[in-house]
Amino acid sequence: MIPLLCRLIARTFLRIRIHGEPPRTLPERAILIANHQSLLDGILVQAFVPTTIGWVVHAQIAERWYFRLILRFVPHLLVDAARPMAMKKVVEWIDGGRLVMIFPEGRVTVTGGLMKVYEGPAFLAAKTGATVYPVFIDGAVNSIFSRLAAPFPIRWRPRVSVTFFPPRRLPMPEARTGRQRRRLATERVRVLLQQMSFEAHPRPALFEAFLNAVELHGRSKLILEDIQPQQYTYGKLLRGALALGRLVSRATGDGENVGVLMPNVGATVMLLFGMLGARRVPAMINYTAGVEGMQSACELAGIRVIVTSRAFLEKARLTEKAGQLTGVRLLCLEDLRPQFRLPDKLWLMLYALRRPRKAFPPSRPGDPAFILFTSGSEGKPKGVVLSHAAVMANVAQLRSAIEFGCRDKFLAALPLFHSFGLTGGLMLPLLSGASTFLYPSPLHYRMIPEIAYDRDCTVLSGTGTFLGQYARLANSYDFRSLRYVIAGAEKLSEEVRRLWMDKFGIRLLEGYGATECAPAIAIAAPMAWRHGAVGRILPGMDHFVEAVPGMERGGLLHVRGPNVMLGYLRHDAPGVIQPPSSSHGMGWYNTGDIVEMDEDGFLHILGRVRRFAKVAGEMVSLEVVENIALAASPARAHAATTVSHSTRGETIILFTEDPALRREHLMRSARHLGLPEVAVARRLEPVPKLPRLATGKFDYVTLKALAEERQEVPATVEG
Repeated sequence: MIPLLCRLIARTFLRIRIHGEPPRTLPERAILIANHQSLLDGILVQAFVPTTIGWVVHAQIAERWYFRLILRFVPHLLVDAARPMAMKKVVEWIDGGRLVMIFPEGRVTVTGGLMKVYEGPAFLAAKTGATVYPVFIDGAVNSIFSRLAAPFPIRWRPRVSVTFFPPRRLPMPEARTGRQRRRLATERVRVLLQQMSFEAHPRPALFEAFLNAVELHGRSKLILEDIQPQQYTYGKLLRGALALGRLVSRATGDGENVGVLMPNVGATVMLLFGMLGARRVPAMINYTAGVEGMQSACELAGIRVIVTSRAFLEKARLTEKAGQLTGVRLLCLEDLRPQFRLPDKLWLMLYALRRPRKAFPPSRPGDPAFILFTSGSEGKPKGVVLSHAAVMANVAQLRSAIEFGCRDKFLAALPLFHSFGLTGGLMLPLLSGASTFLYPSPLHYRMIPEIAYDRDCTVLSGTGTFLGQYARLANSYDFRSLRYVIAGAEKLSEEVRRLWMDKFGIRLLEGYGATECAPAIAIAAPMAWRHGAVGRILPGMDHFVEAVPGMERGGLLHVRGPNVMLGYLRHDAPGVIQPPSSSHGMGWYNTGDIVEMDEDGFLHILGRVRRFAKVAGEMVSLEVVENIALAASPARAHAATTVSHSTRGETIILFTEDPALRREHLMRSARHLGLPEVAVARRLEPVPKLPRLATGKFDYVTLKALAEERQEVPATVEG
């Protein structure tokens, strides 16, 4: 009777879709564990479980009149901070064979994402030895029974999915003290909820995901701003995407790789989604790479058409360089607009905007979505082909690790031709209902803090180099509204970390990834943070650490998962996608990074495998060499590379912007840090300014060539 009543209530207020198999027969001890999105969650689960559930209800929720009415008909226990003995009663229920439902987060979410996990429910599952039935609820946060004060789009009868996962055991962790056991049990439940969040998140093709966001949040929601200045609602983005998709499809073929040479502006976003809808593959060309780099990208991806803007080419002084590209046709947006004639306008207004899902043939999640190009900081650039499913998987992984919602505003200054900027700065907020301010360059160190202050941005991402520059030039109040500052693409220095904490009181969250992984592999989330680590591997990813001869600590990281690329485009076979593989097998990606994982699963990056030198038989990390120099001269930049040596194997060369730095300074710094003398650069080369790529990384290819040129020249500064 109770399940039937609950089903009637749930179907009255929600449109429900069930995934997985609800439990039919239960063991002697069983617990249902679910995330908490609305006041209907308990009723929603009871509607599809034939056994009457014993509810563990927070006393504050039980005070509401409509909940008191429901609780008259179901067995329940009230819990709160003032009723610590209530958990003993729950144990008696479980031991007596009653099915109990627990929300480990305690309260209904106010963010739309996962919240803090309490020790009590987690420890209870381990203590009783009960079989745990995980349940994940998605979409109930948009019902009238969610937290109405929170900024969720509220809908009458919203679409809700309930995913029942296979049962499992959460045995009591082994630890020396009860406190440690409770902490470990809580962490297991948090990881379980995070895994459920990722697996339950739908991963359609990107244009369909965009349409889902438009329907959920409404066409009138302001979602994007740029520097021009222009403001874009979901409806305006949709209209522009449909129009540009139709225009670009006339000049290109189905599934064709089409170059995109555009800055961070709203028109670029409309162009990208239009191309994705029309089943064209945007190849994001790095316009800072020079003629040779852009030509190489075109040849790698077989690009015959590049979509760009004449105004952008003129403003960025790229007109002459773009004109030197051979074998491609430049298609300017200014020339496309007059081609959108009356039949196109009628198609848009009378058909496409009314039925956008029918406007273009649908893409499959496994189809190529984007082509990005590696930075070439340590070798020849390659093309990286990412599928719709890979980008959507990475969005789902990031959303399971850190809660983002409608109240957030991203400041996206990293270029969209960079994987970090494309997924983290655009796709993640746009598909999650968070607004974005697009800024054309991360190099405007004074302007970006001012924009963060003026536009009340809550999320900022960048490389460690850029974040350091923003912090040095910003007013101490500029970043008052920031909730998250995420550092990636290069190792975060301790100096930058301290600067942000001392000046703004903000703890930087360091992430780790690769273009080949769309890009995030791990991230230090607020609920899973450890000093010096880049967090834990994101859910859904397998990893393997391969031992490296000559290295006492860590090993070479290989990863596999739904966010890994379809494959490479290489110069030896242009246009041919070569699937990822490593020594661990097909489908695995060799990151090229030496990592170490601690006992709690936190990932520590020791360095690039190419960024190690073999000196006198010992493996020396060039990042350690740079850290020694940074400790000796923290106000200047330093970059290390190597040249071959007839007797020592390799010689470490340190390029430095500090002309006063001497090797004796490095020796003192190494002794202070407890590092061996072999990690001190053998030779110093002062330079006015170190070469960098557009992302802020050091250009080690140029430095390597410069070191080899100077190899025969007597050292100017040597110990």
